[in-house]
Amino acid sequence: MTIRERCEMFEKQYLSKQAALSSQSRGRERPEQCCAYRTAFQRDRDRILHSKAFRRLMHKTQVFLSPEGDHYRTRLTHTAEVSQIARTIARALLLNEDLTEAISLGHDLGHTPFGHAGERALNDVMEGGFRHYEQSVRTVEALEKDGEGLNLTWEVRDGILHHTCGDQAATLEGHIVRISDRVAYLNHDIDDAVRAGLLKEEMIPAEILEVLGKGRTKRIDTLVVSIIENSTDNIKMDMHTAKAFDRLHEFMFESVYTNPVAKGEEKKVDGLIKRMFFYFKDKPRLLPDEYCSIADRDGASRAVCDYIAGMTDNYALEVYNSLFIPRSWQVKGMKFSN
Repeated sequence: MTIRERCEMFEKQYLSKQAALSSQSRGRERPEQCCAYRTAFQRDRDRILHSKAFRRLMHKTQVFLSPEGDHYRTRLTHTAEVSQIARTIARALLLNEDLTEAISLGHDLGHTPFGHAGERALNDVMEGGFRHYEQSVRTVEALEKDGEGLNLTWEVRDGILHHTCGDQAATLEGHIVRISDRVAYLNHDIDDAVRAGLLKEEMIPAEILEVLGKGRTKRIDTLVVSIIENSTDNIKMDMHTAKAFDRLHEFMFESVYTNPVAKGEEKKVDGLIKRMFFYFKDKPRLLPDEYCSIADRDGASRAVCDYIAGMTDNYALEVYNSLFIPRSWQVKGMKFSN
């Protein structure tokens, strides 16, 4: 018996009847020989963790554009926090922690530079719209490994696709990631907003604090405990906690997510993304080679969308500057602008 087979046997013996078992996965688009040491979901986790798209998350905006300071969240630190919360819940409910972790790590791989501002800009110009969760699936299916894709299991791809809105994922592990994503970003966005001076803890309505508690740690603990204690066939909180949580989301939308100070720079993002999109759409041969191949196969718009969506914040600025901002040149020690 291999180590993988022992792990699969452990899942059958000890996990909940509602858990997704790696040995019963619906499989991959391209069949592969099983690993002797890792289950299918463990392999998916590792493939995501070692992907280029995952590494780029460290330089993508979460909420605040290019904040000054080392302690603000990025898309990568958000992903790590989602994974931690989701794994805690999955472990407590005896669901598949490996599947939960794989979905968590992959859920934002397709997110644009500059957070949701970049997503809205691409949505405006891309035929059929743009949604980061669909791009995340496209990233693991068609863009990673020079277009070969990561060949992940169906359960992981399904969880990534349904992590934010629309239909629920087919597995409870996917449901956990969906609710954990919301628990993570609401609480760490409060933390970042306080650090930025946009918010004070005492500004949060008292009726919310009375239910969820004061401070990030207490709020997350309250929410996670409620999920664990009230989830059986569904992943949910008790009604009282869920109502306070929804009210917290409304408060953050009013106070931070639409705050003109915090989001003022996002107006510039719209023009930056759209100008690059139309420039490369008209000149697709100027795209990197891998995206030229996509343009030949799927059209210029699709290739440009993939290229821009994969950019980090800083790389997007570099490309924009190289295209549209005059560069200086030197002659005999003197600087001129071309």
